[in-house]
Amino acid sequence: MEDCIFCKIVRGEIPANKIHEDEEIVVFHDIHPVTPVHFLLIPKQHIVSLNEIEAEHQQLLGKMLWLAPQLAKKQGCTDGFRTIINTGYSGGQEIFHLHIHIIGGKKLSPMIHHE
Repeated sequence: MEDCIFCKIVRGEIPANKIHEDEEIVVFHDIHPVTPVHFLLIPKQHIVSLNEIEAEHQQLLGKMLWLAPQLAKKQGCTDGFRTIINTGYSGGQEIFHLHIHIIGGKKLSPMIHHE
């Protein structure tokens, strides 16, 4: 996608504070962090959202989820972190390129309260 901001980061057209990059994935700090640790894992391949994944993406998604705790620990989240994937407009997705938010660095309140 020519105008996708994450694709521009992948192509090096927009700078990002990267913490990891390999042949399939780029990981960088969020420019609007909501916690002391807040970074994004994105595939280099443009995939709009989880709604658009195919069977061929299984290995890539598995690698992204495997990488998340490795990088979270290196960023200081040794006692836990939150993983968020917003999917679609109603799911709160703002940039339509699949990405995983990793947030932590402080005690987070539960998102769902059980009575």
